[in-house]
This record gives sequence, C-alpha cells and structure tokens, in this order.
Amino acid sequence: MKTPVLLCVLLFSQSWTFEFIFDGEWESETSGPSDQYHQSWRYRRNVLTSGEEEDFEAIQGNDITVKSYKVESRITLRFAHTTVKSSVLNSGPSAQSIGFNVQIPKRAFINNFTMNVNGNTFVGSVKEKTVARNLYALARARGKAAGIVRTNSQSMETFRTEVHVPPGSKVEFELHYQEMMQRKLGVYQHTLHLQPGRLVPLLQVDVYIFEPKGIKFVTASNTLGEQFADLTKITHTKDKAHIVFRPTLQQQRKCENCTESAVDGVFTVNYDVERESNAGELQVSDGHFVQFFAPSDLSPLSKNIVFVIDVSGSMWGLKMKQTVEAMKAILDDLSMDDYFSIIDFNHNARCWSEDLVQASSIQVDEAKKYVQSINKNPGTNINEALLKAVQILVRATNQGLIDPRSVSMIILVSDGDPTVGEIKLSTIQKNVKRVMREEFSLFSLGIGFDVDFDFLERIAMDNRGIAQRINANHDAADQLKAFYSQVSSPLLRTITINLPENAVNNVTQNRFDKFFSGSELIVAGKLQPSDLTTLQSFTTAAAANVDLNIQTEADIRELDSVLGTHQHSFSGFARQMWAYITVNQLLAERSLAPTASKKRRITQRIVALALEHQFVTPFTAMLVEGHDQGRAERLIADSPRDSKHGCCSATAPPVQRLVYSNPPWLLPTVAPNPKEVAGVQESIIPGHITGVDSDPHFIIHLPKSNMDICFNIDSRPGHILNLISDPGTGVTINGQLVGSKKMKNNKIQTYFGTISIYSKTDSVQVIVGTDRINLMEGRNNHSFSWGATVELAVNRMRVTIVKEQHVTVMIDGKISVMVLLHRVWKKHPVQVDFLGIYMSSDNKYSKQVHGLIGQFAKEPKVKVYGVHEGADPKKKKATMEVKGNKLAVTRGWQKDFRRDKKRGSDVYCWFIHNSGKGFIDGSYTSYILPQLDSFLTAI
Repeated sequence: MKTPVLLCVLLFSQSWTFEFIFDGEWESETSGPSDQYHQSWRYRRNVLTSGEEEDFEAIQGNDITVKSYKVESRITLRFAHTTVKSSVLNSGPSAQSIGFNVQIPKRAFINNFTMNVNGNTFVGSVKEKTVARNLYALARARGKAAGIVRTNSQSMETFRTEVHVPPGSKVEFELHYQEMMQRKLGVYQHTLHLQPGRLVPLLQVDVYIFEPKGIKFVTASNTLGEQFADLTKITHTKDKAHIVFRPTLQQQRKCENCTESAVDGVFTVNYDVERESNAGELQVSDGHFVQFFAPSDLSPLSKNIVFVIDVSGSMWGLKMKQTVEAMKAILDDLSMDDYFSIIDFNHNARCWSEDLVQASSIQVDEAKKYVQSINKNPGTNINEALLKAVQILVRATNQGLIDPRSVSMIILVSDGDPTVGEIKLSTIQKNVKRVMREEFSLFSLGIGFDVDFDFLERIAMDNRGIAQRINANHDAADQLKAFYSQVSSPLLRTITINLPENAVNNVTQNRFDKFFSGSELIVAGKLQPSDLTTLQSFTTAAAANVDLNIQTEADIRELDSVLGTHQHSFSGFARQMWAYITVNQLLAERSLAPTASKKRRITQRIVALALEHQFVTPFTAMLVEGHDQGRAERLIADSPRDSKHGCCSATAPPVQRLVYSNPPWLLPTVAPNPKEVAGVQESIIPGHITGVDSDPHFIIHLPKSNMDICFNIDSRPGHILNLISDPGTGVTINGQLVGSKKMKNNKIQTYFGTISIYSKTDSVQVIVGTDRINLMEGRNNHSFSWGATVELAVNRMRVTIVKEQHVTVMIDGKISVMVLLHRVWKKHPVQVDFLGIYMSSDNKYSKQVHGLIGQFAKEPKVKVYGVHEGADPKKKKATMEVKGNKLAVTRGWQKDFRRDKKRGSDVYCWFIHNSGKGFIDGSYTSYILPQLDSFLTAI
C-alpha cells in the first residue's frame, strides 16, 4: 500500500497569505478555460533523485528560528501512533515561506494535522475526498495554494507543507500518523527520519513501547554518526521500554564551532516480544480483539521454487550484476529437501531445466554457472516466462514429485514493463491466474522505478504472494537476499484462525496460505455484546508432517485495566488496528475487483471506515480548517488515487473447535473438592489407573485381582528409567530423573523431569519436559511450551497439550498416556518442577512388552494373607506371594493427582519396599537405559 500522503493548501487570510509548494506534475480530470481554482486535480507520482534526497530538510526557510523539533511514538502491541511537532519563528525582517516536511512510512495513515499561526489554529478532519475538495474550492479562489508528496525510497514518502507568514510570526506544526508494525526476520522495526537541516535548541525523540506479554529485546540503531553513539538512552523493563534521543545544541554541531547540524539520518528502533507458546497472543481492548500468531521452534517445510529473471537490455549493468550476486547467495541457501529451476527471459523465455531438480550441491553449482553466463537481449516477455514457470510446477505436481506438504512458489525479478508477446497487463494477469493452482504462490520483485509496480503488486496479490520494490543501487543484492530470507523458511500451510461466531463480528482476514519464520499473522475484529468474561480463538495449521490445532484465550477486561495505568500506552490501539487492517485489505480487494460496480461498493466501505477512524486514504482527504475574525480558512490533505496493499477478503468461516476428547480414564484436573478444602479428607479412586508420580511413586493396578500395588524407586538424578518397552508395537516410554535442590534427611529426592514416548514404527518421539514439549518426526523437530492448549496429529500419533496441565499421547488408538505437570514455587528452597505419568489399564500392548510398568500387562498371580496391625494403626501389614517370592508388605496409600494436582486423591495399595524388589523382574537397575528412545534388552 502506498502511504496516504499530504497535499496541503491554505487559503486567503486578511492579514497574511498562506502558500504551499507546488512541485510536481498534476493534470486535471476536467478542464475549463475559466478559473483554475475550480479545477479538480489528479496526482501523478513524481520520484526524487538521490540528489534531491540530500536536500531534504524537516524545516525549511531563511532567517527563521526553530525553537523545537519533537518526535514521539507510542507503540502498543505492535501499533504505533507517531506525533511530529515543531515550533518555528520568522525572525527575518520580511514575510516569507516556512516549510514543514516529514518523511513517513508508506504503510502509515496520516490521521491528524494541526497548525497554529500567531494563535490562529487550523485543525484537521478527514472527509470524503469530493466533499473536502468542494469545501476547499469555496474559499480557494481568494488565494493561491498547491502541494505535493513525493517518493524518495522504497519505504518512505514525504509530507510537505509551506506557509507564508509575516515577520515575527510564530508557527507551530503538528502531524500525527499511525501504522502497524510488521515483523520481518524476527524483528519489529520502527523508523523515524531526523533531518532538521539546522541546529535546534530543543531536539527530542521519545519512543514508548508497551507489550504486556513482555519485550524480548529492544535496540536503537545509530545511523546518525559516531558523535551520537552514546546519546540514545534505553530504559527497559519486562513489558515497557522508553527510548530517548535528546542531543544538546552543542552535540548537534558538525564540528565544535560549526553552525550546521550533524543530525541527518534515520533513527531506528528494533524490538521483539516474548512468546510463551506457539499459540500466539490474544488480546482484547476497547470492544475489539487482536490475535497475534508467530510460532517458532517448528521444522521448516520443504520448498519448490522457480526463479524467473528478467535479462532484457535494461537490466544490464549494475542491476544484473546485483541480481547475479544475489542469486548465487540464494541458491547456496537452498537445502537438500528443496527443488528448484530457473527461467531467464527477454524477447523469449528459456529454462535452465524444464523440470524441478533437487537442490544438491552439484545442481546448485550448475545453476550458479548458468546464472553467471546469462547474456542480454532486447525485449521483455513476462507472459511467456510466468506461464512456463507455472507449467514446471504443474508438471512436477502431476508427476507426484512434489511433497503435498511442501510450499511451491514463483519468484519474479524484473525492472520493466512487457514489450514482447502479450503486453496487455490485465491479460497477463488473467493468463497467470487461469493456470495457477491454489497451492502455488507468486512473489514479484520490481527493480528500480521504471517498472510498473502496481502491476507487480496486483499479479502477486492475485496469486497469494506479495510484491516488493528493490532500489537499483549498490545494495540491491542485499535487498534481494533480504526479501528471499523472509520467504526462505516456511513453517506452516493452510492456517485458519477462528473465534466463536456468537462472540465476534467484522473479523479481518483469518485464512492464510502460508506462514514464514520470523513473520507474524494478525487477525482482528469486534466483540459482540455478551456476558462472556473470556474470549477463545482456535487455530488450525499444517506443519511438516504434523497437523496443529491450537486454542488460545484472553480475559476480556484485563488489558483495559492494565492500559489505564500506563501513561504512555495507546489506549485506542485495538480499535485503530482493526480499522487499519480492514482498510488495507479493502484497498487490496479493490485493486483486484473485476468490475467497476464492485470497486464502487468497496470504495464506499473504505470511505466509511476512513471517516470513522480519521485516516487519510486514496479516497479521503483531510480538511484543515481555522477561523480568523469570523473568516473560515481551509487546507486540504490529499493522497494518490489508487494506493494498494494487503491481500484477501475477511470472511470468517464457522469456528472449528478442538476435536480432541479425553479418554474415559483421563480425568481433567479441576479445582479441589469443597469438602477437602474444608478439611474433610475424601478417599476416592477416580477410575483405575497405572501411573508414577511424585518422588517417584509407582501405582500398578491389577484388574484381575482388583488390587493396587505400590513401590518407590530410589535412583539418582540423570538416570533414565524404562517404563514401557514393547518391540512388538514399536513403543517405548522412558523417564529421566531430576533431583531436588537440596538434600532432605541426607538424601536427594528424585522426580521425573522428562518423559519420552517413542513410536519406532512411526519414527515419532514426544519428549515432555517441565519447560517444553518437543515432537520429533524424522528430521523434523517441533517445540511447544506449556503456555497454550494445542492438538497435534502426526502419522498414527495424536498429541494434546492442555495449557499448564497435562499432555496426552494416543498411539494408533490403542495406547494412551498422560503426562501431568507439577509446578512448584520458583523460589522453593528444595523442590523442583516435575512430571507425573498415568496410563490406561486398557492399553493394548504386544506379548513382548516389558518395563517397570509394561511387565504387568501380563498380570502376575498375587496372594495377600496374614493381615495384621503394625506400629501405625492406619498401616496394616501382611505377606504377599508373587512371582515365587514372599514379600512383607504394608497397607497404605499413594496419591492420584489427576483430579486435584495440589492435594491429590488417595489410592489405597499394598506397598512393596526396597524399590519394588521381588515384585518387579530383577533389580530396578536393570531398567536404567542410556537414551530416552532406548528399548530394554532382556532381563
């Protein structure tokens, strides 16, 4: 999207004339020989040259005194509100023009501009463009005015105003704009251009960041020169940051006695946020919700890429040299799992390979040699090149060569419009759309400003991709490589973020074709009136051989109460962010609309939103009005006609909730029984189970005997104990012990700190720790925290993580296991976080199963007799005959923590001493394994 830009015009005044720069090409949509002031104007983009960039100054004019120049940005949950203020005095002997210029990001929306001239205040309000022009025209005939906004880089545009004021006049300018931070390569970047052009007594930049989930890091890049290296101060707490740059008048000087300012460059703040889980972050504020989704710790999907490179005559020289350099680096970045081909085109298109080839070192070297040897020829046949690229992907798909979970894309690099073959842009767009498949994406890179970038944007958006302009200069290769880095590591496909239909409406785009590492998906919407106190979202996605189903929730009132206590947060961020996303998506939808009537309907929606949220868009303008002695005076802030950015519609499909349901033996963790809280201890057995919990206590349920047997294992921290080893089903379940922080009774207590569930048949291993849950499948490794409810499906295995509670693993519908998380106070002097593990007595193992628990799948005969009182009347003693052994046993109880993790429920059992000796086969030391995925050898 090209940023809303400002064309300011101020009218006649009784005491002075306001005059704005007219510095570009304009043409009238309707011409009339009479009065030039009543013409309607259409903007034609004008590009600054590198020399003009150097002439940029925030404040322009001779014999003026700049009192202050202040920039303040408030970033709240990735949404930034920036204010630029300047106070200027005409200290010369005569009336003159004073300019106020601000470089703003293309993606930003101007939403307010005010100016005060000697106490006469002009205040801005956004109106539909025709209405604003008509109001302006009523007064325009009395004075003269003009304005322009020009592009001088791939990411910034310049707001320019100029006002003509008498000597001694004081002018105060204030510009507001808003933008949503985009995450690229794991970083949010906030850029402010500081080029005052003169020394300023009060020059100050303040950037306030508030991220309630926590700020991972924050830095401020110094591009202003060595003398400013230590002047930026960063105050950083868990969830807030304040970045301030405040050079004194002396520190601004180029040299000790210079009168020129050294402040000339970009002030950049980079940061990222903490993400406690791969579920993302759901926030609710001001009647709106925002869902951020940026998972990590997932294995990347393999890629199928066709590079389409323009090698026409206009590309030669520096452009081609930079492209070749970038292509070599990009080819080196391909992995063995990737497939690729290259098409270069001028008057015709030729393929390095008619088929996709694996990115082996040999093929990559051959491709690099081919790119290096490309020769120039006249002509630009984009149509043929793109159709051939699609043909390569389609043929590979039809031949079954493409992994259905891989990502297929075409990357087009061009610097010009088509001149050979099909040259009508709309026809090319239709041709490509017709042959492209839903699983393919097209990314367009336009080098320089000669290319029709609007066309590249449309054709990319029409085919699930994005476009980017590349500056044709010495660092074009770095720009190309940076863009490729953004799409080089796809982590997910077919992502859908749903929320309950009865709780939300006006949801922005919630279906996404792909998610790339280091980026972020954002969905926003409005809340419907309800009595709900929490809001839930449900995300489905496909990772490398794993299907994800993720549940996230947020307290509806929590964030607003927090925002109210933060002085520098932007309390209206959620409302404005929703409107910002919606307008951008509508602009993108409009650019692809096939009919004029549909364009008109979309335009009406854009205008309505822009008026409500005060955004200057291609279809609205800002009318800046003031009153002097009863006379209305007006400026107008305008923008280009057809700004475009974003993609896709915002239709919300029905909510698909998690399909997982607990097996009957797995009781959910719930609040303690009220009677237990009151001190009345209830002994309940909530379903027969076999499990291990605490330090570690084994509970073995014997169904035929209707009996529970318990024993402890006294081992050492770090030891890996086998619980289930079943070569017949290919399943082994092992637990690694962790020790307490201190000794108790001259002994280190041990607990299970890690549980591994490995299915050799599926080559899938789930490793559950107290911090994270890792799922490994072949070369793929996916990692999740305990911070969200997530369901995973891979091969025959289904894994469900219930937030901060437990993980359940179901293998082929026959073996189910639950791992329970026990959290302790972080500063506890002795205890550590640990895990409990519970298994269904109905698990279906093979006859080969063994292990500390597995051996009892074949239930031994047990006889208990001679029950008598012991020293403790609550713990009777007896003799047990089992496996040919006579054992002295004690009647007691252990805890089942499935229902209540704090207190547990009593399970009465016969306790066997000496680490289960006589009840288990051999000694417990026979069950110590070298690795988490090891199977037992014979005991």
